[in-house]
Amino acid sequence: MGNPDRVDALASTAISSPASGQVANPRPDPVPPLDPVPPLDVERLRKDFPALHQEVNGHPLVYLDNAATSQKPVQVLDAIRGYYEADNANVHRGIHELSRRATEAYEGARQRVARFLGVEDPAEVIWTRGTTEGINLVAASWGSANLGPGDEILLSDMEHHSNLVPWQLIARRTGAALRFLDVTDQGTLRLEQVDEILAGGRVRLAALTQVSNALGTLNPIREIADRVHAAGALLLVDGAQGAAHAPVDVHALGADFYAFSGHKLCGPTGIGVLWGRRELLEAMPPYMGGGEMISLVERDMSTWAPLPHTFEAGTPNIAGAIGMAAAVDYLEGVGPAAILAHEQSLVAYALAQLRELPGIRLFGPEEASDRAGVVSFLLGDAHPHDISTILDAEGVAIRAGHHCTQLLMRRYGVAATARASFYLYNTREEVDRLVRSLETVRTLFA
Repeated sequence: MGNPDRVDALASTAISSPASGQVANPRPDPVPPLDPVPPLDVERLRKDFPALHQEVNGHPLVYLDNAATSQKPVQVLDAIRGYYEADNANVHRGIHELSRRATEAYEGARQRVARFLGVEDPAEVIWTRGTTEGINLVAASWGSANLGPGDEILLSDMEHHSNLVPWQLIARRTGAALRFLDVTDQGTLRLEQVDEILAGGRVRLAALTQVSNALGTLNPIREIADRVHAAGALLLVDGAQGAAHAPVDVHALGADFYAFSGHKLCGPTGIGVLWGRRELLEAMPPYMGGGEMISLVERDMSTWAPLPHTFEAGTPNIAGAIGMAAAVDYLEGVGPAAILAHEQSLVAYALAQLRELPGIRLFGPEEASDRAGVVSFLLGDAHPHDISTILDAEGVAIRAGHHCTQLLMRRYGVAATARASFYLYNTREEVDRLVRSLETVRTLFA
């Protein structure tokens, strides 16, 4: 699975820079290079993704919206179809053969994802609908049982709304307060504030993103985890972008909870994972009540099934779990370290090309080695929605908006940005298509 600490080593070298519209200050210390990995055979990989081989508005599709969701390889599509065609049955309690096979595949998927996360105990892997539900589960369950007036939750201004709104809700219910790390002009966290806030002795949990979905910033999670734990607090990591784009080992990261989604890493939508340390999960009350999560039910009380079923009420997304396991198999076959290196190569190339465009404003770390595959930008007076519309007319798919990070947008004094995000199947030629289409935008808004 590569070296997960390398990701933190890369991110932890980033520094803040003076205020400017476009980040342009070199760092004083060089970043250690990634361990050598073989380059991806992108043309071979692209053959696995049917959706890439189509035309949009008369042009070959260039799909650069991977931070929103990834395309799916045939291996994942075949796994989902195989379940529905041959093994479609509910899991766990059925005696018949189809139920046995479905249960075996479903629980086998849990074991597969546990290995992907570097986890020995599959019962610590809780199936959810995605990152959002995983974070809401911790906020509602752990938060309601452990937070009270005077307690604090540490967040940052680069958090996705999925890692902000749940904490707002539980803070209102419990009387806890929210504290925030600021973001530098260069798109990194102000790490000196971590110790300042922790010194108050009130932080019970920090909830931070591993990779910014709007800037691509690789945050130094392990470094932060050590400080948080030294202060007696817990760390939840939003891994929605991290699990898809970098090697992950939850223990090496120092996480106490880790949430991510299947659809961002070549898996299906509607499936995700919350990982938590067993002792924490066992002390948490159920998130939802219903079938499967119970042991004994009487008129006035119930007892709960053991982990992981405590938090998996109702019929689960069986096909989604099977599809996620197939996606994990696919990504590990390619190599997470090689995927990150490929993305950073594309980001470096894209940043170099985009900086040549008059009127461009780039957001996030200057160095590609401090990012996953995300480049956010503005171009002259063109609204991001207009940029996206014009690019779509030329077959180039990007994202435009606030990216569910309104705090971050306000930090930079903008309402929205355009965002191109790369993955294992993108190419330099597609970056060239992006830049040519932006030349069209620039001409139209000259």
